[in-house]
Amino acid sequence: MREICLDTETTGFDPATGHRVVEIGCVELFGRIRTGKTFHAYLNPERDVPEDAFRVHGISTEFLLD
Repeated sequence: MREICLDTETTGFDPATGHRVVEIGCVELFGRIRTGKTFHAYLNPERDVPEDAFRVHGISTEFLLD
């Protein structure tokens, strides 16, 4: 069976208050074994990354600017 493991990082928990996704990562598995196919991207949330979020994932506003 083919599976995709997905991981995201965000600026916070509530999109209604402007929080956004800042990182997406995926790994493909086939028969629960990694196939070597991956996807990874950083996204500029066009807002500051709060200190609380930075302490969790270590991704800063400055890093995401470009």
